[in-house]
Amino acid sequence: MAHNRYDAIIVGGGIAGLTAAAYISRTGRKTLLVEKNNDLGGLVGSFESDGFVFDAGVRAILDAGVILPMLKDLGIELEFVRSRVSLGIEDKIVNIEDLSSVDEYRNLLATFYPDSAEDIDQFIETMLKVMKLLDVLYGIENPLFKDIPKDKEYLFKTLLPWLPRFLATFGKINRLNKPCEEYLGGIIKDQSLIDIISQHFFKKTPTFFALSYFTLYLSYIYPKGAIGKLPGGLVEKIHEFQGEILTNTRVKEISADEQFVVDDNNNKYFYNDLVWAADLNTFYNITKLGSMAPKIKSNFANTKEIIQKGKPGESVFSLFLGVDLPPAYFKDISHGHFFYTPSRKGLGDINKGEVKEMLENWKTLDKQEIFAWLDRLLQYSSFEISIPGLRDSNLAPEGKSGLIVSILMEYELFDKLKENGWDEEFRQQLETKIIAILSETIYPGLKDKVEKQFSITPLSVEKRTGSAGGAIVGWSFESTIPVVNKTQKVGKSVLTPIPNIYQAGQWAYNPAGVPTCIITGKLAADRVNKKSQ
Repeated sequence: MAHNRYDAIIVGGGIAGLTAAAYISRTGRKTLLVEKNNDLGGLVGSFESDGFVFDAGVRAILDAGVILPMLKDLGIELEFVRSRVSLGIEDKIVNIEDLSSVDEYRNLLATFYPDSAEDIDQFIETMLKVMKLLDVLYGIENPLFKDIPKDKEYLFKTLLPWLPRFLATFGKINRLNKPCEEYLGGIIKDQSLIDIISQHFFKKTPTFFALSYFTLYLSYIYPKGAIGKLPGGLVEKIHEFQGEILTNTRVKEISADEQFVVDDNNNKYFYNDLVWAADLNTFYNITKLGSMAPKIKSNFANTKEIIQKGKPGESVFSLFLGVDLPPAYFKDISHGHFFYTPSRKGLGDINKGEVKEMLENWKTLDKQEIFAWLDRLLQYSSFEISIPGLRDSNLAPEGKSGLIVSILMEYELFDKLKENGWDEEFRQQLETKIIAILSETIYPGLKDKVEKQFSITPLSVEKRTGSAGGAIVGWSFESTIPVVNKTQKVGKSVLTPIPNIYQAGQWAYNPAGVPTCIITGKLAADRVNKKSQ
């Protein structure tokens, strides 16, 4: 049995864990990052298959005043291109270029819903207000990545003038905290129009976060060489700072009182501080408190109960295609990041109430009923389509293109399908039907040009990342969120009931994206580094 002692151990090699490890190891502290998979980056990564490079999780990155300052602060040099977005309904497509595209989007909606012109204008007015609030939130380089005592110009010319505007946004944001579907129902009468706008988002997403999407579309960036370049840069820095990285290693126990973790091979690794950047349910299930103080034990038990009542967010089904069509074919249709809905009708209750009803009455259903539901789901669903080769021509063989087509799906549905032994047939049906729908609508002839295809389900996401329920942004908005979800309290999101254990990543703050994971990783690292000074 090996015995190793570290100043800090980080569990979880996603973007939050990598950020924490980079910032702790930079100080010279003996640092170990432990990751259960062979690959690092979690939902922020890429892989190659027969010359096609695909992104494994996120399709583009939002800087949000976080990513570029973090890279600069750490001395990581990456080349980015703008990741332009298109929105399409049936045969009409808007390529989003700048603020003037808001009018094009408004006209797109009015084309399909002419009787709702006034409602659309009210919706656009709200969306523009949200865009202005986001301009404030993301309006400067995040001070977390600045040496403020030394950077007087940033302090006096940027940070201090911005703070009053930043604080003033919170009240406005809180007034837009109602679930998006409910808010839209108060200003729009046509249910199909509500669906077309809201079905891009997770169920019950707060209005502020949902209606910020247009600003996000204008701000997306993409690393040359694919998404995996971002975690790759952090890995190089950790090694440069003499940090250790241990992959293919699962932590099965934490002894909080004796301050060590145990891996699957019963190796012990002792720590002064621990950063947990993985699934929180796992953390509370494997942590042993031993002789710790009664107050800590009580707080831990209470927090564990709250965490266990939390519901993981929705997951995703992603289809990966290698096709014998040149990038020019797709470039003539849309940008490389494309949100497409093949029917103006909208999903209605197909992916909400009907899924819930199916799960509640699962034993009474036969396979044909479930597959009939799938037909209707795909006919009216919205697809997120990513074409890496339109952002970097080196990401596919010459004259060919790789596509990633994703739709939001329920983990519990796939779990039930697996119980019945229907999951593989269902997955194949999904692949076939998605290809057929895209061939019949936006990409004529696509199905005859497919050279390779494979997919990942919510079960695959959970298995690969360890993310409970295959969730891709953390906790669901459908039930009480068990962690910090207020921007002004993000500093407390990294605290756990145990004084020298911190948490970071998509489970530590909600809702989580790449910038939030980086922020929580940096906040956890700052706590460790400050304590150790």
